[in-house]
Amino acid sequence: MNTNSEELYLEAEADIKNNNYAEAFKKYESILYEEPDSAPAHNSMGWLYKTQFDDYIKAENHFLTAMRCDPLYPHSYFHIAALLMDMERFDELEQHLEKCLRTRTIDKSWVYGRYALSEELKKNYDKAVYYFEKAILASQNDEKIKDYRNDIERVEMKTEIAKKYSAS
Repeated sequence: MNTNSEELYLEAEADIKNNNYAEAFKKYESILYEEPDSAPAHNSMGWLYKTQFDDYIKAENHFLTAMRCDPLYPHSYFHIAALLMDMERFDELEQHLEKCLRTRTIDKSWVYGRYALSEELKKNYDKAVYYFEKAILASQNDEKIKDYRNDIERVEMKTEIAKKYSAS
């Protein structure tokens, strides 16, 4: 990004924080007009399309474009994973997470946490616990470790509830 685009991007990010989505949208469009390979601008446009317009097709296109423009820019990987999970496209999510494990700028504990959430949504509780434990092992952040431990407790509770109702 050139200096002007960088400043415009920071202004757009401030607009997002202030819920001024229309202004942010215009600024991201302006950046992409000048620099069509700007991964941060594509990622932010994807976020706007997903969260403000519920346009998952345009959002996905922007996230994927961001990943192609800069394969080490991590934020678009996070957002495409959320989109795939929201749409219950679990096979594609698994392929995406495998790619994330091979991308050096992505926190591996986050990847394992997403595997775990996916398994939890599919009611594969033993696999979910397994991945949350892998997330703990990959993390060096005490707060994240506490969160993953809480996730495990939630899944263990669901396991007990599922057993209770499968026996009746």
